[in-house]
Amino acid sequence: MKTIITVLQLKNTSIKSKHLKLIIIFLFCSFTLMPGFSQEKEGEEDLAKAAQNPVGDLISVPLQNNTNFGFGPFDRTQNVLNIQPVLPISLGSKWNLITRTIFPVITQPEFFSESGSTTGLGDINFTAFLSPAKPGKLIWGVGPAIILPSATDQSLGSGKWSAGPSVVGLTIQGPWVVGLLMSNVWSFAGQTDRGDVNFFLAQYFVNYNMDHGWYLVSAPIITSNSASSPGDRWIVPFGAGFGKIFRIGKQPMNFNTQAFYNAVKPGFGPDWQWRVQLQFMFPK
Repeated sequence: MKTIITVLQLKNTSIKSKHLKLIIIFLFCSFTLMPGFSQEKEGEEDLAKAAQNPVGDLISVPLQNNTNFGFGPFDRTQNVLNIQPVLPISLGSKWNLITRTIFPVITQPEFFSESGSTTGLGDINFTAFLSPAKPGKLIWGVGPAIILPSATDQSLGSGKWSAGPSVVGLTIQGPWVVGLLMSNVWSFAGQTDRGDVNFFLAQYFVNYNMDHGWYLVSAPIITSNSASSPGDRWIVPFGAGFGKIFRIGKQPMNFNTQAFYNAVKPGFGPDWQWRVQLQFMFPK
């Protein structure tokens, strides 16, 4: 728990993106070398599939760091650390409500300068999925997505309250976990001098689970900002990576890393992205 608190304190500091990456890599390496690290594989495949299910009945705290390279006219580096606790709530024997709140800690480089940046909290994103407690072969969830204008600096957020629908569907077949998550939000209140929000997000995810908790993963996030000019709306990345379920004593953890190339992007959008995620899992 001390590790979680330490990482949460990042949002109050002006840490550069390279420091965030080094901290996450250091934590992962430290965990795997600790004397209490267990190599037992019992239940690892089930834990991996639960971690890969966005509407699974699993309490977890993922720490996802996204580093975007080639941002802006000076090809600078942008960093977004998403602290995204997931809390499932039982609504009786038939339904669950899966809530995910994303607290983004952003290091935003100055767009028209070769130096300088702003670090702070971005807009908080809350999603709640209503999902069957005992799903069939098709696992699904539906609910609202809400964006709160919580950014500590104008450059880190939209300044608007936004909301819209979100839906996810997936299937688990043998070692495969395959699905699609989509949402669209529109602004309805906020600063009148800021532009309207019409933001679409789609994330397909393909996981192939192997022995000893290892797995292959591809989960790029496709976005479209309809408020931008037609040529600058879409970001369409392609890429993949790998991950592993491991334990610190009896505490299960999930680590993965992926790299993406942005095949479609705005004129000054980033060229590619490196994602590193460390997830604390608390199975019931």
